[in-house]
Amino acid sequence: MKQYHDLLKSILANGTEHTDRTGVGTISHFGYQTRFDLRAGFPLVTTKRVPFRWVAEELLWFLSGDTNEANLRARGVDIWAEWADAEHTSRFGREEGDLGPVYGYLWRSFGGDYPERNGVDQIARLMGEIDNNPNSRRLIVTGWDPRVSDKVDLPPCHTLFQFKVERERTLHCQLYQRSADAFLGVPFNISSYALLTHMIAHVCRLEVGEFIYTLGDYHIYKNHLAQVEELLRREPLPLPRLEIKDEENRLRGLEGLLEFRFEHLNLIGYRSHAKIAASVAV
Repeated sequence: MKQYHDLLKSILANGTEHTDRTGVGTISHFGYQTRFDLRAGFPLVTTKRVPFRWVAEELLWFLSGDTNEANLRARGVDIWAEWADAEHTSRFGREEGDLGPVYGYLWRSFGGDYPERNGVDQIARLMGEIDNNPNSRRLIVTGWDPRVSDKVDLPPCHTLFQFKVERERTLHCQLYQRSADAFLGVPFNISSYALLTHMIAHVCRLEVGEFIYTLGDYHIYKNHLAQVEELLRREPLPLPRLEIKDEENRLRGLEGLLEFRFEHLNLIGYRSHAKIAASVAV
């Protein structure tokens, strides 16, 4: 996937050293945009192994509105574990596993009194607008609420996404991400929003179009530089194709979107180079 390699090369060519909250330090640059035509293949990085099931399970967890890390880990996905232990959650007076008002809550109950589900269900609103007013320029979901951004250990990095229905047939998505861990996080983010676009297009009887990825602070942690160099020496392989298994067309509308399970997804032809291990900066 050339776009991902170009993103990494942009940091190495233009970035400067920065300190950061983790204490690890980064090579960071500000402001970047790239595009993925979802009709040309599913954008899952091939120059290292990316676990598609983890990407899908995390997205389904977000869409459910859940914010308890134990429920995600029960699906075999532990990518949020570092922020869910008692040391981190107790800072905010929460039990171990309770991440607070992060993505799932903000998407499904924005502005609510956490943990009460009394806010705006942005996903329901989005689906209603696509169905009733597909020409709207307000097909937006925001994950940034300044009232609670300091009340969680890790406030949302991917902060706002917008959809565009073109000629009442093709669905495009653009994401703005305030902060992007280029080696570990970005491959997940790209494929997660590509998957979300596929899922919404399916339940709304649309075709997928482009995913446009816009970044604020995009960076490589200093302890990932050797891994980035190894990855850039590898040649990208052909992209896989995503098939949604819904023979009886039961996955429709908001209810269908929320009924998606990993078993409905079939990633065809994914070949990749070997995994490259790296430590997450917490």
